[in-house]
Amino acid sequence: MSFNHKTADELHQLLVKKEISATELTKATLEDIKKREETVASFITISEDAALAQAAKLDKQGIDADKPLAGIPVAVKDNISTKGILTTAASKMLYNYEPIFDATAVEKLYRKDMVVIGKTNMDEFAMGGSTETSYFKKTKNAWNQAKVPGGSSGGSAAAVAAGQVRLSLGSDTGGSIRQPASFNGIVGLKPTYGTVSRFGLIAFGSSLDQIGPLSQTVKENAQLLNVIAGYDVKDSTSSKHQEEDFTAKIGQDIKGMRMALPKEYLGEGIAPEVKETILNAAKHFEKLGAAVEEVTLPHSPYGVAVYYIIASSEASSNLQRFDGIRYGYRTEKAGSLDDIYVNTRSEGFGDEVKRRIMLGTFSLSSGYYDAYFKKAGQVRTLIIRDFEKVFADYDLILGPTAPTAAFDLETLNHDPVAMYLADILTIPVNLAGLPGISIPAGFSGGLPVGLQLIGPKYSEPVIYQAAAAFEATTDYHQQQPLIFGGEA
Repeated sequence: MSFNHKTADELHQLLVKKEISATELTKATLEDIKKREETVASFITISEDAALAQAAKLDKQGIDADKPLAGIPVAVKDNISTKGILTTAASKMLYNYEPIFDATAVEKLYRKDMVVIGKTNMDEFAMGGSTETSYFKKTKNAWNQAKVPGGSSGGSAAAVAAGQVRLSLGSDTGGSIRQPASFNGIVGLKPTYGTVSRFGLIAFGSSLDQIGPLSQTVKENAQLLNVIAGYDVKDSTSSKHQEEDFTAKIGQDIKGMRMALPKEYLGEGIAPEVKETILNAAKHFEKLGAAVEEVTLPHSPYGVAVYYIIASSEASSNLQRFDGIRYGYRTEKAGSLDDIYVNTRSEGFGDEVKRRIMLGTFSLSSGYYDAYFKKAGQVRTLIIRDFEKVFADYDLILGPTAPTAAFDLETLNHDPVAMYLADILTIPVNLAGLPGISIPAGFSGGLPVGLQLIGPKYSEPVIYQAAAAFEATTDYHQQQPLIFGGEA
C-alpha cells in the first residue's frame, strides 16, 4: 500500500491512532522510492536498514502526538552530513565518505522522531543548476524525464514531486532549493541566512549557503522548518532569532498585505508564459485583498556577476580541504606530496567544480582582489540596500522563481554562462540573506512554473501566510505528474 498522497497531518493521525505503524509507512515509502527510482534517479543512497531500524525503535516507544512529523520519512540532500550513511556531495572526491557525525539539521530530524530514508542526488558540491554535474547519475524531472529537475537540489525536489517521499531537505546557495522546486511543481523555501545551522553542511559559499525544506504543500514545508530551525552554538553564523512556530500565520487572510512586483523580474529573458503566469498570480493576490504595485530593484541585474565572484571565491577556499590525505578519493599516481594534491584534485573534481575553483582563486589573487572580490562585495551592499528600500513600504516581493520552465537535458550544461544566467531571479535573495519561497503557480508547455515570494529577514511566517492563501484558493499544487498518479 502507498501513503504518498496523504499529507503529513493525515499520516500523523494514522500513526498516533496506530492505524499504521512507522515500520509500515517506512516500508511503503521504500517501495515507492524503488518503484520510481529508475525513472527519475533521485537518490544516491537509499538507507533501507537504518530507516527500518529507526522506524522499529519509534514503534516500540510509541509515536508522540506532540511531534507532528514523528515517524514520517524524509530524504536528505547528499551534501548534508549523516552519521554512518554515505555523504558524497555527488562527487568522486567523496565517493566512499561515511561521516562520523550528523549535521545539526539531521540531529534535529532524529530529535523529532523523523525517519531519514536516504540521500538525494545533486550537482557536484552543489555547483550547478540542473543536477547534471553529479558524478553518479543524472536526475530527471518528475513531470517530463527529457527535462532537467533543476539544481543543485534536483534529487530532493524530484523525489518529492515524483511521490517517492513527502518531505526532503535541500541546500540553497544561489537558488538551489527554489529553482528545482519551481521546475518540479512543489514548495521549496530558502530560509533567512542563519535560521538553520550550517554545521555539517559541506560548505560551498559560506556567506550564502542555507539548508531548507522541500514539500508537497506549504504547511508541510513550515512544519519541516519548525523541526530544523534554531540557534546552534556549533555554527558561528547561526542566528539567535527564532520563531516559535512557522505555521502560526497559515490560514490567516492577507487582506491589506502590500506586495511589490519588481519590473526587473519581468523584463528581458523571461519566457512569455512565465511572465503571464506571474501577472495572473499578482491579480489573484489582489482578489485576495493584497495590494500589488510595481517597484524597481535597480542593481539586481548585477546579481549573477557578483554571485559568481563571491561564491567561487568562497568555494576555492572551502574546497582546499579535499586533498587526498585525510578522507575521500586519493590518486594512485603519487610520486610526491605535490602529486597527491594535484592528481587527486584533477581526477576527483568534475569540470564545473574545477572551473569555479579557478575562477575564485583568480578573483582572490594578488592584483585582482580589489578589482573583483572587493568590488563584488560593494555591489552586494547595493543589492541589499535595494531590498531594504522596497521592504520599507512593502511586506513581500513577488516574481517568477526562474526565467523559464524546466529545460532539456544536455542543453545548458555545455554553456556555463547560460546556466549561470538561469539563476538571475534567485541569486539576489542569497546575496542579501533573505528568505524566499517557490510555490506552484501555473504551467508552461505542460511543465510547472514557480512563483517566488521574498520577504525581509525573519519574515518566514508572513511568507508562509501569503503562500498558503494562494495555495488554498488555487489547484496547482493538486496537479501531479504522471509518475505520481497524475493525468497524461
